[in-house]
Amino acid sequence: MSKDFKAPLHKTIDEKIEDLRAKRAKLELGGGQASIDKQHANGKLTARERITKFVDEGSFQEIGLFAQHRCTYFGMEEKELPADGVVTGVAKVDGKILHLASQDFTVAGGAAGEVHSTKVAAMQELSLKTGTPFVFINDSGGARVQEGIDSLSGYGKVFYNNVMLSGSVPQISLICGPCAGGAAYSPALTDFIIQTKRAQMFITGPQVIKQVTGEVVTAEDLGGPVAQMNNSGVVHLIAEDDEDALYQCRRLLSFMPPNNLEDPPRLPFDEALESDPELNHAVPVDTKQGYDVRPIITRIVDNQDFMEIQPGFAPNIVIGFARIAGRPIGIIANQPNAMAGALNIDASDKSARFVRFCNAFNIPLVTFVDVPGFMPGVEQEYGGIIRHGAKMLFAYSAASVPKITVVMRKAFGGAYLAMCGKELGADRVIAWPTAEVAVMGAEGAAGIVFRKEIEAAEDKAAKRKELIEMYRETFANPYVSAGRRMVDDIIEPSETRKYLAQALDALHTKRESRPPKKHGLIPL
Repeated sequence: MSKDFKAPLHKTIDEKIEDLRAKRAKLELGGGQASIDKQHANGKLTARERITKFVDEGSFQEIGLFAQHRCTYFGMEEKELPADGVVTGVAKVDGKILHLASQDFTVAGGAAGEVHSTKVAAMQELSLKTGTPFVFINDSGGARVQEGIDSLSGYGKVFYNNVMLSGSVPQISLICGPCAGGAAYSPALTDFIIQTKRAQMFITGPQVIKQVTGEVVTAEDLGGPVAQMNNSGVVHLIAEDDEDALYQCRRLLSFMPPNNLEDPPRLPFDEALESDPELNHAVPVDTKQGYDVRPIITRIVDNQDFMEIQPGFAPNIVIGFARIAGRPIGIIANQPNAMAGALNIDASDKSARFVRFCNAFNIPLVTFVDVPGFMPGVEQEYGGIIRHGAKMLFAYSAASVPKITVVMRKAFGGAYLAMCGKELGADRVIAWPTAEVAVMGAEGAAGIVFRKEIEAAEDKAAKRKELIEMYRETFANPYVSAGRRMVDDIIEPSETRKYLAQALDALHTKRESRPPKKHGLIPL
């Protein structure tokens, strides 16, 4: 060894800690201050700001900050992408543990490469291991094309894990920026999607559509939140901005258990369950008169707090979460103000999926019925109303959670069964005095039952009116159904809240055996 050689000086621990702090600070800055300023100028929070505003203060523990991509193509070997464009970790929200991933648009536009997606997949796996919800905040330009099929492989791992988590832990996706191409399928595999008004989500963008089909459409009209809510039914909730999306996510989580093996959290409740006399006059006696069912729901649930899901899609049926005496419940209700509350293809899909979610996570179901039937028409038949309507029959029949049905007014034909009639396993069916349970309405039924009498009459119109009234007097009340035990009780509407609270309490320990099988085959 040369006598001129000097051994390098070792850094002290304090120097090493300073190096660590500097590296962490640089990585946590993402794409740099200029990129952060641009994100703010576009009305969006950064990936880390979203996490900070979402989780309980000081509860976030990051996992994978020092992750680096391995791509060496197209000059990528010279690029450092902090945290590989996605912030991942574990935190608490309202005191409850969850795992999350937040894509960082300031780093290469949030493009998803192999390591990026592997980090997301690792959080999904931890959610499954620990039985905790998974939240994915999307804000990405799509796949990292420089990595080629490696980026596709990463997407595949995320999709696979979405399916593995399904029905085991709640999954919520927030769309806070672009979400295009294959990336859109991960949110579609989760339980709920919340999209901000500044975000777009689609499989193929406007330029590709124009090149392939010649159709001209804007990004907003194609993949904006209104389009994906009202037209496609992909989005469940629309948020004004990032902060509103985070608030709605927290609220949604408050109704859910951490996993399928636990009950949803019951809030402390010590209020007296008093009757509400105004409910006695909430539903018009005239079956042809429409009304908004949502104010009725809010009068019945705790604190008038009803979180409606997919309000812009299939408005003829209303779904959402609420509480009765502190217990979370899932609500499905016909909406007489839209299509008279008739069930069509979209309403069947919307309600069946919601029923299956509630059943997976032990959330009792309360169904409010005022349905004239399934929507008639060639378009509905060709569109597959039979198989879509069968989804409701399947979902309700397969559900083993407590099921309570309230017949408010009309309950006609197969739609009566599809709205969780006694025959589909409802644990309680109660009716209001305004309820009518029949094969069809009096006008249609009289034309069939009394056809000969009407044709033989001199004054056919008068005879028809007389026989319609006769049929209505016989069946247009809940007493016939109660006599046959299709209805368990007939109550004043004002007593509904108290009845539901007592029934939910009695059914809380419900157990139900099912035949051994992997799963049933729901109609598609």
